[in-house]
Amino acid sequence: MTGLMHMSLDTPEETRPFEDHKGHVDLVDMDHGGVGRAVFEPGWKWSEHVKPIAGTESCQAAHTGYCVSGHMHIVMDDGEQADIAPGEYMTIEPGHDAWVVGDEPCVMIDWQGFADYAKKG
Repeated sequence: MTGLMHMSLDTPEETRPFEDHKGHVDLVDMDHGGVGRAVFEPGWKWSEHVKPIAGTESCQAAHTGYCVSGHMHIVMDDGEQADIAPGEYMTIEPGHDAWVVGDEPCVMIDWQGFADYAKKG
């Protein structure tokens, strides 16, 4: 491990598209794990656009991240809900659905949950 690492999400090592062209996640692999920037297009919903890729009933990734722009609604399997807005930091445990609210893309940076997110088997 080096004392200084830097990579750009503008030149990702990998890009994973969502179903129906409703967005994508760009990934870079740092020594401590993957970091991703996801662009969720208006109309994106996890249960429609990632569930077919993941093959689980709800999102089983834990997320630690930051909302750059747009809005997302999160619903946990136990019914707890929240809206995530620009400038907000978030942690989300496994077991949730989510969707874009409004008509602008939602951009999220995640340094915990995107390493295997939307990864085809």
